[in-house]
Amino acid sequence: MIDSAALRADRSWQLTWTDGRLDEAVFRLDPDTAADRRDLVERLGADPTDPERWESALVEAVLTDPASADLRRLELRLTDFHHSASRAAAALAAHRRDRLTTLYFGHDFEFLYEDAHTSTGGRFDPLSRLHEGFADDIRHGLWAALPALRELTAEGGLLFDEIGGAALTDLRLRGAVLADGAVFPHEAPGVVSLVVDSGTDVFGVACPVDHLAELGPRGWPALRHLDLSRAEFDPSDLATVRALAESRIVPQLATLTLGALRVNDHEADDPIGALTALAPAFAHLTLTVAGETNVDGAARALSGVDR
Repeated sequence: MIDSAALRADRSWQLTWTDGRLDEAVFRLDPDTAADRRDLVERLGADPTDPERWESALVEAVLTDPASADLRRLELRLTDFHHSASRAAAALAAHRRDRLTTLYFGHDFEFLYEDAHTSTGGRFDPLSRLHEGFADDIRHGLWAALPALRELTAEGGLLFDEIGGAALTDLRLRGAVLADGAVFPHEAPGVVSLVVDSGTDVFGVACPVDHLAELGPRGWPALRHLDLSRAEFDPSDLATVRALAESRIVPQLATLTLGALRVNDHEADDPIGALTALAPAFAHLTLTVAGETNVDGAARALSGVDR
C-alpha cells in the first residue's frame, strides 16, 4: 500500500486521488527534503546505500503498488536518470495501465548532451550511454503495458529504444530521445500530431536537416499536424523549407508550423522568388510561421498567398 503520509512529507510526489483512485501523479525530486530521504528509503524497504538511487526507490514505491494501476495521468521528471529511467520504465511495466492516457517521461536540460547534474552534486556524461540508452523500454516491455496511452511527452537525450503505444496519437519530443541519438522514431503509426522541440546541442550543433527524411508515410501514416516552431535545423531555415518541400511526409499533412524563416543573402539572390517557387509543395495545407522572418512577405510567399 502506498505510504501517502511519508511521501507527502518528502514532497517529491504530488498524488491526486479521485473517488478512492489514484488518478494523477507528478514526480520531481525535491532537493529541500533530501536530508530526511535516507530514512524514508529505508522505511520503503529499499537499499539506502547510494543516495543517487533514492529517486528510483521513491518512483518504485508508487508505480509498483497496485493502486497506481488506475493512474490516468503521470509525469516523471527525473534527476538521477542514469539509474531511475530504467527502474521507472520497469515499474511502469509492472502493471497493465488501461487508464493511463497521458505521460511525461524525461529530464530537464538546457543544451542536449550536456553533463547531467545528479542529486548529490555529481555529474555524468549522457553520451556514455549512446546506443545503449537509459530506459531499457524494450527489455522491460514498457509500451505493451500502456495500451491506452494517447499523449506522450519525451524530453531528454538517449532515453528510449523506440516510441511505442498502440493508441498514441499526440507526441511531443524535446531533445534526441532515441538511444541511437535520433530525433525522430522510425515509426509511430498512430500519431496524428507531432511537436518537435530541438535546439543546438552542447557542441553548438543543430539537428541535421536530413533527419527530416525519417518522417515518411510508411512509418507515420496517420500524421497530419507537424509543429516545428521550436525545432532548429542545420544548416539554415531555407534549407529546412527545401527539405520539407521534397519530403515524403508533407503531402499528407493538414497543418505545418515553422519557427523562424530567415533567408540569408548568400542563399538566394531573390528570397521571395525562392520561397514562391517552393509554395506549391505546401498549397494543400495550412502553413504557419511562428517565429522571426528577415524578409518582408516571406511567410506569405511560402504559403502561396501572393500567387
